[in-house]
Amino acid sequence: MKKVLFATTALIATAGMAAAELNISGYGRFGLSYDSGGPNAALEGTGGYPSNGNDRAVNGVSKTNIISRLRLQFDYSTVTDGGVELGGRMRAEADNGNNAPQVMLWSAPRFYATYGGFTVGVGNINGAFENMAGTYLETRAVGAGLDGAQFMSHVGNVNNEYFNWDYYDSDGNVTNGVEVMYSAGGFGGHISYSTSNGAVAMDRIAANLSYTFGDWTVALGHQSSDNAWEDKTAVSLSGDLGQFGVRVAYADNEGIDKFGLYGNVELGAASRLVAWVTSEDAVSAADVAAGRGDNRDNVAGSNGQEGTSYGINYSYDLGAGASFETGYRRGSQDNNTFQAGVVFSF
Repeated sequence: MKKVLFATTALIATAGMAAAELNISGYGRFGLSYDSGGPNAALEGTGGYPSNGNDRAVNGVSKTNIISRLRLQFDYSTVTDGGVELGGRMRAEADNGNNAPQVMLWSAPRFYATYGGFTVGVGNINGAFENMAGTYLETRAVGAGLDGAQFMSHVGNVNNEYFNWDYYDSDGNVTNGVEVMYSAGGFGGHISYSTSNGAVAMDRIAANLSYTFGDWTVALGHQSSDNAWEDKTAVSLSGDLGQFGVRVAYADNEGIDKFGLYGNVELGAASRLVAWVTSEDAVSAADVAAGRGDNRDNVAGSNGQEGTSYGINYSYDLGAGASFETGYRRGSQDNNTFQAGVVFSF
């Protein structure tokens, strides 16, 4: 990735201040997306994660749309006399999809301090469950196609309870948390905590551990939350076999098991193919009675997510940080998504 590096000084003309570094990077992507819609489109919702797909007869949105995103990322850092690196990150991002253009939004900042193998982050944190190894696809979108195709490939996403963990949010939503990361040799660890203040405070705490031995990485992650249905535990095992890569992952999402099997292959010097399949178990009747969403097949009003989802992604390197990306995903609720376009980094 090409990056523009600026040595900046304080805006106030103060003699003797040390220079800091501002690193500006980002990416753009644009292309076409087709969503077929499932057989129970009127019951499966009209957006969010996951969508039933688009149907003008149901939600007034075309099945085929131009989708795009522009992201600018600002990373800034300095090093104290004692050798502590201090820094932070902010993003500006705008999307255009499903005929719904979005103005440029700024993220809340994340700040960090690094010394030795330890990093402490505060603010808009990365999140320990989000940062667990072996849970995202080996693609530019870390999911299928251009925008992840609703990330059904992630074992933590079940039953319309998608991304119910802490992660760095690019769109202006505020997660106020703290996290500590440590790495040494093949070991890695990450613990995070966040709180949402209100009439009743809602807290999340998560952790992950990983170990890399040779060409293999094993990881374990867990989250405990005051919010309903957010407790989860996940494990993954990833291996690099030269031209081929393999991965398995599993998560218990507070009673809903989801398994994933993944593989990727390098096709020559410029091409990569990634394929995956996941299986989501049914929610319990007791949880549905307690107010949880219903993913069970053959149940009236179900979101239809019980069962198997699968997909494939092809990437061709165009050089200079650009690639052609195309991906197909079939959801367990019989929604087909196909995307193709270009991604370029700067």
